[in-house]
Amino acid sequence: MAYQALYRAFRPSTLDGLVRQEHIVKILKNQIETGRVGHAYLFCGPRGTGKTSTAKIFAKAINCLHPVDGSPCGKCEVCKALADPANLDISEIDAASNNGVNEMRDLREKVQYPPVSARFKVYIIDEVHMLSDSAFNALLKTLEEPPKHAVFILATTEPHKLPATILSRCMRFDFKLIPQEDIEEHLKKILKEIGKEYEDEAVSAIARAGAGSMRDSLSVADICISYSKGKLTYADVCEVLGSADFYEVAKLGESVLKEDASAALSETEKVIASGKGVGVLAKDMLTFLNRCTIAKTCRNAQELLGLPAEMFAEVKRIADEAEGRKILRTSEIFAQVETDLRYSTSPRIIFETAIAKACLPQADRDILTLARRLDALEAKLQSGGFTASPAAAQAAPSMRQTEEADSPFAERVPRAPRPRMAEEEPPADIFSAPRTSFADRKIEVSGNALENRKAAGALFMRSLRKNVKSGVLFTMCQDLETSFEGDTFVLATDNEIIASRLNSPENHKSLQQALEAIGIRDFVVRQKGQKTDPAKEQIEQLKRDFPDTEIDVK
Repeated sequence: MAYQALYRAFRPSTLDGLVRQEHIVKILKNQIETGRVGHAYLFCGPRGTGKTSTAKIFAKAINCLHPVDGSPCGKCEVCKALADPANLDISEIDAASNNGVNEMRDLREKVQYPPVSARFKVYIIDEVHMLSDSAFNALLKTLEEPPKHAVFILATTEPHKLPATILSRCMRFDFKLIPQEDIEEHLKKILKEIGKEYEDEAVSAIARAGAGSMRDSLSVADICISYSKGKLTYADVCEVLGSADFYEVAKLGESVLKEDASAALSETEKVIASGKGVGVLAKDMLTFLNRCTIAKTCRNAQELLGLPAEMFAEVKRIADEAEGRKILRTSEIFAQVETDLRYSTSPRIIFETAIAKACLPQADRDILTLARRLDALEAKLQSGGFTASPAAAQAAPSMRQTEEADSPFAERVPRAPRPRMAEEEPPADIFSAPRTSFADRKIEVSGNALENRKAAGALFMRSLRKNVKSGVLFTMCQDLETSFEGDTFVLATDNEIIASRLNSPENHKSLQQALEAIGIRDFVVRQKGQKTDPAKEQIEQLKRDFPDTEIDVK
């Protein structure tokens, strides 16, 4: 006899042989035992979950003379007659190749004839969603009021493509994906039955590759058994699946998480040169990052991942050394790569760009990387990294210039000098002028109305440098736009994060100290586009309208 594939050789013959579809099996058993058999059923769900197998078992069970626990006995005359392939009482129709109106009209005529050796004439229509609109219309009336001896079982993976008129005439059963644990148990049972030795990690890898489909898992197992003459190992399964070597992917992932762009790109070149496709490498990289996430967050990570001990130890080591936010950000980048590769004619460039983006956060301008850079600046401030003298600070470049100079993507274009505001002195005076000179430059305030407002921005920056020992705060204030709204000094920025940081209690107190040194008491920091508090505007308007009246704000 010719060799049969595992999914055919081990197809279940009873309802109890189905794996993890108990919610459906219970209903069908009760219908068979009570004799309340419907005339139309719809079995829908993902591929490889047992829809067609259940339909065949149910078709035999409702005709069996002595059903055993809702399943066909296989010994009575009817069961033996139905086991003959030439028997026409159970007809299986492939709607993918018989999807025209003429086939359904022919079915409508044949359904009138009674069964030969059974009680019911069962029609199993597989992939029923492939029928044309005309074919559905031809089937509709027969499906609604079939002869008493006819039972229809429709099977599909895409029930949403069926007309509502068909759905409303069927008893619908939704098959669910099979958990990995149950697939592993079923695979081990089959491997023991055929006498094939195996590693537990190899079976876990096959079950994961099946992604909830028993038929897909058995197909992968069939190939692995043919590949391995001896004991089935985890390495054999990875080779069959075409995955890159685990340790090569782990080395690549570690380089990316450590932000070593040179090592990561070199490792990418090595893996691709060995013959692995970019799509497979991207999938393996995403799988590795997912394993790192599980290893870093779950206590039972080894049980969930099902990796050999030495492989899990490597994943655990890399995950523990990496920052959680870095793993998350890198996972998001490579998840987008898998989508981009579908539409790209240069997959390698897409992949290597993703590596560069993950390894060079200083070259990225998104919110997460900006927040990370501000955290680094604050950490350096707390550790005393900004304690240089004014003369050294004058000679040192700004934070932004330093970061852009370090960036491999920094544009080598001379930066235009920032225009100085009116009455602003040369930058050297900011650091060289003695602190006492601020008394002469202080803005005179009369009735809380500033006489000279044009120089307020320049004086504020000089006061900030003299009165506040914070390089981070000075850097964040360099690009602020200054203006007055009434007697309120407004500091505006385009960046939401910088506005939030400047409004923190510690930074707000420092700004207040610098502004009071030049005679400004009322100020506000906000993002551009935000409006001031309406109540405050009304109070200021009242003060301007009634200058001689004292207004008490509570």
